[in-house]
Amino acid sequence: MRESIKTKIIQVCNQKIEQKGDNVGLSFYAFFKNKNSEPEVLMEVATWWIMTEKLDHFEKAVKIKNMVQAL
Repeated sequence: MRESIKTKIIQVCNQKIEQKGDNVGLSFYAFFKNKNSEPEVLMEVATWWIMTEKLDHFEKAVKIKNMVQAL
């Protein structure tokens, strides 16, 4: 996964956790302002989320942040 999207994912997770607490869930769409504005990046994240990690549609932001930091 490219560094720019890893940074964005961590940033969004931190923001959501700060706003709503450690139990907040999110989907991979949370990292995109417009689902269709960056289709290649969206597919990269979707592939990682769905095919590689086999995650559910919604996951805890803390879990995603930790997974991305470990990449």
